[in-house]
Amino acid sequence: MSGIDRREFARRSAMTGLGGIAASVFASGRVMGAADRVRLGVIGVGNRGDQVIDAFLRHKDCEIIAISDLHEPYLDAASRKIGGEPQRFHDYRKLLDLKEVDAVVVATPDHWHALQTIHAFQSGKDVYVEKPLSLTVAEGRRMAEAARRYDRVTQVGIMRRSSPYHKEAAEIVRSGGIGRVTFVRAFHLRNEWPKGIGSSADGDPPAGFDWDRWLGPAPLKRYNKNRTFYRFRWFYDYSGGQLTNFGVHYLDMIHWALGRDAPTAVAAMGGKFAIQDNREIPDTLEVIWRYPDDTLVTFTQINTNAAAPGAKHGEIEFRGTKGTLYVTNGGYQVVPEALSANEVPALSPLDRSLERGHRAGAKPVIEGVEKNSPDATTLHARNFLDCVKSRERCHCDIETGRRSTNAALIGNIALKMNALLEWDAKAERFTNLEAANKHLSYTYRAPYVLPE
Repeated sequence: MSGIDRREFARRSAMTGLGGIAASVFASGRVMGAADRVRLGVIGVGNRGDQVIDAFLRHKDCEIIAISDLHEPYLDAASRKIGGEPQRFHDYRKLLDLKEVDAVVVATPDHWHALQTIHAFQSGKDVYVEKPLSLTVAEGRRMAEAARRYDRVTQVGIMRRSSPYHKEAAEIVRSGGIGRVTFVRAFHLRNEWPKGIGSSADGDPPAGFDWDRWLGPAPLKRYNKNRTFYRFRWFYDYSGGQLTNFGVHYLDMIHWALGRDAPTAVAAMGGKFAIQDNREIPDTLEVIWRYPDDTLVTFTQINTNAAAPGAKHGEIEFRGTKGTLYVTNGGYQVVPEALSANEVPALSPLDRSLERGHRAGAKPVIEGVEKNSPDATTLHARNFLDCVKSRERCHCDIETGRRSTNAALIGNIALKMNALLEWDAKAERFTNLEAANKHLSYTYRAPYVLPE
């Protein structure tokens, strides 16, 4: 077969579940020299895709030569920003057919990540895929297997992994710098009351918008503007909500700092308590995970109040016996505890001075510190480009990103099941409630098939 025929065969085979066989024969990677330019294609150039384009354009050894999106105005905006007339496609598979593309960015809605990433691997492309990696645990595992099978370089868009100050913060916690950590809190706080995203009615898609293709493998539903573009994150057919949107960032930082990659149990409570819109995700949510070595981790989502916690309004609080480390989007702060060598007294009304004696001489045993980091997305893009050339593992390789995504995904399942779920991270199954395991995957809408 000609080169064009081979690519078309691989593409069609992937859509029918045979891509694993076809692409293993036809896909091939190339190891580039250090001076080579990485020719990039971007799939999904809306909100986050536009931000990632900014990050890659800052690197002189990267050239964005092709873009794909279903929304023509997004393609227009991306073309103007990139310059040089990149090739434009509505069908991402045509972008993947371009032999001259070395690597792709996948920045589409979450429910498309698995298919587009695996198809890119089968086309011989390296992939920078936005977080959350997948919509389900089973998809993420299949993506990781495909990355290894086709020997592809991957970077999951959890950009703090490329931030030097977040790396420093993780090392402080992991090395015992704030003492024994038994509790970690993470927050997503935003007041969306009273109208939230609104309650738009179902209807017909606007002219020129391919609603069926936008849905892809997701269940067939009537068009609603709230189910498209950024607001898709409020609906479970396409996203895990803010628990996966923001929570994956926080959980990955927590995994990094604790030196762990999976919890042993999870529970959750929450719901739509106050906001008057047609969302499916909660406006109020609390998830709690238990990790090995007896550390509790919580994620608090409050979309009815935005007052920030923490000394510096941190997104994450690592609470150790010697101090607290607050992590923000741009850096970290360590606040020491004032500790005393005296025992805590058994207080009584007869002698309140015992408490004063306990507190006497209390002093910090560690130093406070505060640091802020440069733009992490630009650094993350740099690391990906370097690894495309060297063939080394990226800072947030697909396996790292997968496990952080899994922790968030099983939090949503715990909420759905209204149960405390015991998690076997090796088998990737719940051990105490079999009914919960049905939510680890879903059946794609025909003709879409997740390749074996």
